[in-house]
Amino acid sequence: MSDANRIDVRFAKLREEGRTALVPFLTAGDPDLETSERLILEMADAGADVIEIGVPFSDPTAEGPTIQRSSSRALASGTSLRAILMMVDRLRSRIEQPLVLMGYANPVHAMGAEAFAKSCEDVGVDGIIFPDLTPEDGKPYLDPCRERNVHPILLAAPTTRPDRLEMLVRETRGFLYYVSLQGVTGARADLAKGIEEKVRAAQALGDTPVCVGFGISTPEQAKAIGAYADGVVIGSAIVDLIEQAEGRTAAVDAVGRYIAEIRAALD
Repeated sequence: MSDANRIDVRFAKLREEGRTALVPFLTAGDPDLETSERLILEMADAGADVIEIGVPFSDPTAEGPTIQRSSSRALASGTSLRAILMMVDRLRSRIEQPLVLMGYANPVHAMGAEAFAKSCEDVGVDGIIFPDLTPEDGKPYLDPCRERNVHPILLAAPTTRPDRLEMLVRETRGFLYYVSLQGVTGARADLAKGIEEKVRAAQALGDTPVCVGFGISTPEQAKAIGAYADGVVIGSAIVDLIEQAEGRTAAVDAVGRYIAEIRAALD
């Protein structure tokens, strides 16, 4: 990896162009890793800026039913953290977008924090998100990644106190992930109230981009959030398309069309 992290490069370019980042999520290995590779390439071609790759876990506490089911399918197909890292290695030369792993601490603990960080650097992972780790308790896992230029991306929520928000903006790398609602992931008919005020408060604390996730599923919702946020994260709506598709190729086609629709709404 070069000295410049791909996430920083991407957001600098987006700011120059006055555009909002589109950050789609999928669970690796749902329904299998071969299809995940095709989906990631399709999302990149359709307009994704940063791609978030979920590491399936048996107890994904921040996830709603949609992503819980995708984790179960991925684990049933034999997906492991090491296999996902090998997939990133295969993708890296074929895709310029930053790739971020989102997962829980247990699989990383089993591999070892140092070995995980080195593997991320070796294969070209650009960032990591651990929703079950605070910046304080997560230091044994986050610091080795930070030292290898793999950005730890921290999360803020509607309940985050102002003093803690200041710390999160200072300590995160790449961008701050603002969780738009209290609760678990999943598409919602309506956006939560007060998101803009919270996002602007975080943006006022520094130059760190702020991306909003949880509950966003439609082009209209993405456009509304993208009017003030630096990026929009969409996960469950994509996982729904994969789950409902009649076959692997149909899933890839459906996700590609959906990403293009969101991209058009943001632009």
